[in-house]
Amino acid sequence: MKQVLQDMANGGSSLVEAPAPIATNGSVLIDSTVSLISAGTERMLVDFGKASLLDKARQQPDKVKMVLEKVQTDGLMTTIDAVQSKLAQPLPLGYCNVGTVNSVGKNVEGFKTGDRVVSNGPHADVVRVSKNLCALIPDNVSDEEASFTVVASIGLQGIRLAEPTLGESFVVTGVGLIGLLTVQLLRAQGCRVLAIDFDDSKLELAKQFGAETCNPGRGEDPVAAGMAFSRGKGVDGVIITASTKSNDPVTQAARMSRKRGRIVLVGVTGLELNRADFYEKELTFQVSCSYGPGRYDSDYEDKGNDYPYAFVRWTEQRNFEAILDMMASGQMDVKPLISHRFNFEEAPKAYELLTSDRSALGILLNYGSEIAPRHKKVVELDSRVTFQAAKPIVGFVGAGNYASRMLIPAFKAGGAQLHTIATSGGINGVTHGEKAGFSKTTTDTQSMIIDPEINTVAIVTRHNSHAKFVAEALNAGKHVFVEKPLAISLSELADVEAAYYSKTSTDAAPKLMVGFNRRFSPQVQKMKELLSSINEPKTFMMTMNAGAIPAEHWTQDSNVGGGRIIGEACHFVDLMRFLAGSEITSVQCRRMGDTDSVEITEDKAAIILGFADGSFGTIHYLANGAASFPKERVEVFAAGRVLQLDNFRKLKAFGWPGFSKMNLWKQDKGQADCSTAFLQSIEKGIDAPIPARELFEVAKVTIEIAEQLRRQK
Repeated sequence: MKQVLQDMANGGSSLVEAPAPIATNGSVLIDSTVSLISAGTERMLVDFGKASLLDKARQQPDKVKMVLEKVQTDGLMTTIDAVQSKLAQPLPLGYCNVGTVNSVGKNVEGFKTGDRVVSNGPHADVVRVSKNLCALIPDNVSDEEASFTVVASIGLQGIRLAEPTLGESFVVTGVGLIGLLTVQLLRAQGCRVLAIDFDDSKLELAKQFGAETCNPGRGEDPVAAGMAFSRGKGVDGVIITASTKSNDPVTQAARMSRKRGRIVLVGVTGLELNRADFYEKELTFQVSCSYGPGRYDSDYEDKGNDYPYAFVRWTEQRNFEAILDMMASGQMDVKPLISHRFNFEEAPKAYELLTSDRSALGILLNYGSEIAPRHKKVVELDSRVTFQAAKPIVGFVGAGNYASRMLIPAFKAGGAQLHTIATSGGINGVTHGEKAGFSKTTTDTQSMIIDPEINTVAIVTRHNSHAKFVAEALNAGKHVFVEKPLAISLSELADVEAAYYSKTSTDAAPKLMVGFNRRFSPQVQKMKELLSSINEPKTFMMTMNAGAIPAEHWTQDSNVGGGRIIGEACHFVDLMRFLAGSEITSVQCRRMGDTDSVEITEDKAAIILGFADGSFGTIHYLANGAASFPKERVEVFAAGRVLQLDNFRKLKAFGWPGFSKMNLWKQDKGQADCSTAFLQSIEKGIDAPIPARELFEVAKVTIEIAEQLRRQK
């Protein structure tokens, strides 16, 4: 398939070839026929990409604050790497797609192969969307007309919040694409409409749709125009669809509104409000969220769980259907809004036009290529690459932020031969595969795992898939590196153990490694060296200032991420196990209790581990601390001596003869050394860096901790 991507570092738009996605559970795979460039939103993204680093910072002061906090805790160089990595990730453009259903995943009803549908899919010739994010197109609505459905739904959601009634007077401020569609929807509601904009050509279109107009650029006063339009009483409502940094649209809306009028912000404006303007009239001001209930709700959008029809009448999908019904009945006419058409292969030219011609409205991309070639599952990135069978030849499963920013570079630096990178969507595989130097990228993970040329598989996917992929790779005779956790349940762990031990009797038994990188960091290695001279029990205190993650985030979901204890605190269980050098024999833990008003997730807990040699330690895993406080602290008390490690940058020693400190310029959590140790064990034919029995021990203990905490609810 091919897809349009936006480079957020320099602003360039490009057409990228990638493996086609596969229809997954609850999703629909669509062969695109037309897509609409959303002039306002996409122009804003392109402009942001082209802005200098300083201008980007000025536009996102909240992000600047986060960067400064990271500098304080993680150091300047680590922060610079993180910012550069974020900006280097291309952004898929587009959310107004029309096409034909190619296939449907499991648990999808209401759609079948061959159906014409509209969706919020990106500009790509093959898109995969959740079943709740697409709708069937009526027979008498063309593909080009249907491509306006999603942007029209944005305006419709703003109108639903404003609750207009027959005969009311409404103002639409900013009549770009969404504004002109909003004018038509309000007129269909039986409202009188005043359109305000600085562009005469857009105001002329608004007139065609039945609105009166006002152009402040010609010296016309919007407030006076609104009062005159409302016959001196003040307008009933204002819907702001403009995009500007100015506060004027909101201020003018308040001053032209009647007492208890309604103002809804659909676009983007300055929000320095004058209290008096709103207080004296008891005005209602509300910000509209995209195209309806369900937006940004992972249960609805990703998992396909619909809201009950009787209680949430208008969802994203049902708003799509309402717009399509308006088009089918002739109450909405989008043909006058089509200003340009391009073949999909000319998409970069379309984006050049978007930034050079501010009057452009409906820019359509038409997809005329043959269907079959779009669905290639493997794309060659560099056919010149050759491989040495005696060294690690690695296939990666997953190309998310951690894989692309940390693990893949660490593997490459450690001598890995990068063969294939597999992702479910395709685009990340191309983006990060090309940058790292992979030979191929694919969306057919199973075929990659059994590829005879690949001898090592690295798994960096969502946690609920780890055990499955690990078992498949071990059964295929591959060496396996899996980012923590190894498994999120005891039954999954049993499957992994069975697969591992079934191969240990063979001559070429595969090696298993979990990405417990912290034990490989130079400062922890120094701590281990110092502690090895002490032959008495030790006391450990580890504090993880984990930071808050919303309860609905996938990592908090026990069925997907396993929860943060299994998904992240396992690092500290392993670290303590390594420093103690002794088997874990007891587990006790306590989580923060729920209150009447707040349900506390398991990521605020204290864990006490006991060891066979008499050592013990506590892990404080806390998500309710300040971001400016160091994220990780490790302290060890032993034989009248103390070691203290802060955030893997500063190691202090108290009472240790000949050693007082070990500080680093840049944070080092051991990712590179962890990967190198694993790769060298393969190349040299030596034992894996962490014994498998310890990996299984830590996994079992971590799962037990999580289960104890969950029983405390």
